[in-house]
Order: sequence, then C-alpha cells, then structure tokens
Amino acid sequence: MKILVTGGTGTLGTHVVPQLRAQGAEVVVLSRGNGDITCDLTTQVPQIDADIDVVVHLAGGQKGDDIATRNLLAACGNVRHFVYISVIGADTVPLAWLRTKLVCEEAIAASGIPFTILRAAQFHNLTLTMVRAMAKLPIVPVPGMRLQPVDARDVAARIVELALGTPAGRVADLAGPAVYDMKQLVRGYLTTAGKRRLTVPVRLPGKAGKAYRGGQNLTLDGDHGTHTWEEFLAAS
Repeated sequence: MKILVTGGTGTLGTHVVPQLRAQGAEVVVLSRGNGDITCDLTTQVPQIDADIDVVVHLAGGQKGDDIATRNLLAACGNVRHFVYISVIGADTVPLAWLRTKLVCEEAIAASGIPFTILRAAQFHNLTLTMVRAMAKLPIVPVPGMRLQPVDARDVAARIVELALGTPAGRVADLAGPAVYDMKQLVRGYLTTAGKRRLTVPVRLPGKAGKAYRGGQNLTLDGDHGTHTWEEFLAAS
C-alpha cells in the first residue's frame, strides 16, 4: 500500500508516519518544507503519483484549511481512500477555525472519493502551550470552560488503523480519558513546573463562550485515549 501523508513532519504526523512504515506501508510525505513532496497546499494543487492508494490529510493551520483541502482533493482522482483529521466541535462551536474544519469535512464528503473522517479533541501539546502562556502572567486568568485533551500518540494509532482499513465515513470522535476544567489544567501545570501564581476566573463571552460552557467541545460517547494529562505533564 502506498500512502501520501500531508503534515507528516508535524505533531501528529511524526507519530503517524513511522507507525505506517512499521506496518509495511510505503509512505510519501507532503509538506511545505522537509517532505518527499514540497508543496504549499494553500496556494498549489500538488502533483500526486497515480499509484497512491491512500491520502492521510493531517496538515492544518489557523487559516486556509478549506483551500488546502480543496487543492488536495483536486489531485486525488485515483485515490481510493481519503483520511482526514478534524476537530470535535466543528459543527457546534462557532469559531472561525472550527467552522473551516467543517467546510473541509463537507468538501471531502462531496468529492466522491471514499473517505474516513476522525474528529479529535485538543492535543496535550497544544493544551500545554496554551496553559504555559497563561501561566507567564503574575495573575492567571482562567476561562470557565472544560477540555478533554488527548495525546497525539493515541490519535496517531487510531489514524493508522483507519488508513490501513476501509473507508468508514465519519467515525466516532476521539478524546482523552478525562475531562478537566481549566483551573485543574492550570493548577496541574503550575504544580509540575514548581510555579506559584494566583488564578482568577473569567467568563468567555459570546456564542463561542456559551458553546464551551455547554461542553460542545467534549465527547462523552466517543472513543477515548489512554495517555493522561498528568502523564504528559510529568514527561514534559
């Protein structure tokens, strides 16, 4: 099986690519810089070999994901399986980035290419980046929201399983094994980092704040990873 992976050098891709190769797949990495194929999907339609069986689309950013996905789909005429990583809350949390993910999902479904879409929760890595930035302040504002962060290794294992399987449409969401409010996440980081900070609760405004307070970014009925936030913090 020959598999093209976009974003193969990113947080998720660096776990997915070696796992696919360990399973015997021939992997071609497409990225803006260090891949086998160099291409900026937000401005270019890539040249994809006709013998590519599966495309695993992991590349993403804060802007242009819809354009990148359409450009990639335009090059996938011979592909028999398109696998896409999306985000929990794409259709329920009114943030521009998440709504772009939903547009990508809709474009994939309408393309006629057999597909699998996995929505995942916020990665531990991104959660740590956010909490660490907040903790630089002498008084840490803590939004009233909950997260269910998932480890990139758990998501990678699921992506590999899906890529080596048959197209399944949208599959069960994947989140971490536990739900935390932001105060728990911040306090866990401060304790592990040996920092002392005051925390102050703040209210997220608008429709997005309401969605987060209502848990629209969580999944209680989906699949769950095994690596916890505490384990990730200790290792980091």
